[in-house]
Amino acid sequence: MNPFSMKEQDMKFGTKAIHAGVQPDPTTGAIMTPIYQTSTYVQESPGVNKGYGYARGKNPTRDALQANIAALENGKHCVCFSSGVAATDAVLKLLSPGDEVITGDDLYGGTYRLFTKIYEKFGIKFHFIDLTNADNVKQYINSNTKLIWAETPTNPTMQIIDIEAVSTIAKAHNIIMVADNTFASPYLQNPLDLGADIVMHSVTKYLGGHSDVVMGALITNDEKIHEQLYFILNSSGANPGPMDSFLVLRGIKTLHLRMQRHCENGKQIAHFLKDHPAIEKVYWPGFPEHPNHEIAKKQMRDFGGMISIVLKDKSVENTYKVASSFKVFSLAESLGGVESLINHPATMTHASIPKAEREKAGVVDNLLRLSVGVEHVDDLIADLQQALA
Repeated sequence: MNPFSMKEQDMKFGTKAIHAGVQPDPTTGAIMTPIYQTSTYVQESPGVNKGYGYARGKNPTRDALQANIAALENGKHCVCFSSGVAATDAVLKLLSPGDEVITGDDLYGGTYRLFTKIYEKFGIKFHFIDLTNADNVKQYINSNTKLIWAETPTNPTMQIIDIEAVSTIAKAHNIIMVADNTFASPYLQNPLDLGADIVMHSVTKYLGGHSDVVMGALITNDEKIHEQLYFILNSSGANPGPMDSFLVLRGIKTLHLRMQRHCENGKQIAHFLKDHPAIEKVYWPGFPEHPNHEIAKKQMRDFGGMISIVLKDKSVENTYKVASSFKVFSLAESLGGVESLINHPATMTHASIPKAEREKAGVVDNLLRLSVGVEHVDDLIADLQQALA
C-alpha cells in the first residue's frame, strides 16, 4: 500500500517517522519537503492569501515538520520553537502572576534557571518536589496551582515519574500537566496517551539527532491550548527557520533506527559500568533496582541511551581527568545525537542550580552523564575502559 494513502494513526512508528505530515512537492514531485526560504508571501488582494502571510507565523517547511512530530506523539497539534527553552517559555506564558507550578527536584538546569531567574520575578511560585511518588503532588495543590511540569526520565539522575498517575491528579484539579519527553523521545513513550495535556521536546536532541540544529516543540490534543501556544509563538517571535525545520524532518526519518541502537548500546554499557571498580553508582532505568523501574517498564518501550555515573573517587581533580580522557566520547553539552557525548552536569548543564540544591537531587560533583551514541558498542566500551583506568 502507498503510505501516503494510509491514515497516519494506522501507521507503525517507523512509517510515521518517514511519511507522516509529508507529501511530495505539488510543483515538482520532490519527495523531500522543500526549504521555503522566504520571509513573506504574495497576497492576491489585501487579506487574501494561500494560508501564509508572514514567515514568523507560518512556513510550509515548518508546517510539515509540525504535522510529523504531532503524529509521532499521537497528537493533533504541534508548535515548533527556536529552542527547547523557548518552548518551555511559551508554556509559562500561559500563566499569570500569582499562579503556582509544581515540578520535580531533579530538573534540567536551563528549565530551573528559567523558572527561578525569570518567572519568579513575575510572581509565579514554583514548588520543587519529589515527583517519583505521585501522591506527593497532592499536598502542594491549592487554588493557585495551574501547572505541573514533569521530566521523565529526569536529567541527569533518570528519575521515573508515573505520567498516568500525575495526570490523573492534575485532571481532578483542572491543572495543566506537561511532560518533558526529551530523554525518552516519542519512540520510547507517548505522554499524551497517558493523560498529559502537553508534551515538550528539546528537538535539538533525539528528534534532530545529528547535533546540527537547535529547536523545541510542544504537542497537544487540546484545541484551546494549541491556539494559545500558537498565539504566543506568533506574538513573541521564537520561531524556528525553514532550514532548521528541514534538518529535523531529515533527522526524524531515521529516529526509529537510531533509537533502537541507542537502546541496544545503552543496555550493554550500563551493565558494563555497573560492575566497574571505579564506579560507585549507575543511573539507568533498565535496572530492576532502579527506583520506579516497574513504572518505566509500563510507560516506556525500552530504557534509552542516557546513563549517569557517580565515580568512587570524589575528588574534582579525578572527575575532570576522567571527563577529559575520552577518545570516542566527546566532552560536550547536549545529548541525543548519533555521536556519544559525556557531560559534567555540575559545571555544564546544571551549573545554574545552587550546589546545595544540586546535591540534594543527587547531582554531585563526581557525577558524569553519558549520552550513548550509535557507534559500535565495542569501541565505546573500550573507550570507557581506558578513561576509567
